[in-house]
Amino acid sequence: MSTGSNAGRKSSPLAAAAGTAAPAGPRPVTPKVSPRSMYRLHRLLEPNGGYRLLAGWLERRPGLSRVFTRAERSVKKELFGCRMCGQCALPLTGYACPMTCPKQLRNGPCGGVGTDGSCEVYPGTRCVWLVAFERAEREGRSADLTLLQRPIDQRRWDSSSWVSYWQGRDEDLVVRAGE
Repeated sequence: MSTGSNAGRKSSPLAAAAGTAAPAGPRPVTPKVSPRSMYRLHRLLEPNGGYRLLAGWLERRPGLSRVFTRAERSVKKELFGCRMCGQCALPLTGYACPMTCPKQLRNGPCGGVGTDGSCEVYPGTRCVWLVAFERAEREGRSADLTLLQRPIDQRRWDSSSWVSYWQGRDEDLVVRAGE
C-alpha cells in the first residue's frame, strides 16, 4: 500500500509520458449554482457603508474574523471549489473559479485545452475557462473575460475576499483601459 501524497490518484497522460505521478495542483471545478443567481446575490453584497463597517469590525476582532473566513471558505469551496486566494475573481469569470485551473491561470485558458474542451492536466475534466466562458456568455457577461487580471498577491491566501472587497482592496485587480 502506497503512503505517498499521490496515493490513489490516476496519472494524467502528461505525467505518464514524463514518468511522474499525477499533478498535485487543483482540479477544475464546475460550479454548483447558476451564474444568474450569483450575479443577483453579488449585487446585494456590493460595498457600502454598512459592509465597510462590518468588515472593519471583523478585522478588529481576530477570533470572529477567523470564524467568518472559515464560513466563507466552507461555502465557497462547496459551491465553486474556492481555494481562498483572497482576491476573488468569481464575478469576472461567470462564477467559475480560475484558481481551480491546475495552472492557476487567471487570464483565460492555456494552449493545452483539448478539442473536446478537456483540461490538459486532467483530461477527464472540462477546462474551467471553457466553463467560465459558457456561464458568462449565457448571462451576457462575456466581455468580463476580456479584462486583464493582475497577478494575485500571494500574501493574501487564506484571507476573506469578502472583507477585502468591502474594504475596497480589490479595486485594482484588473487592468482598466488606459493603464
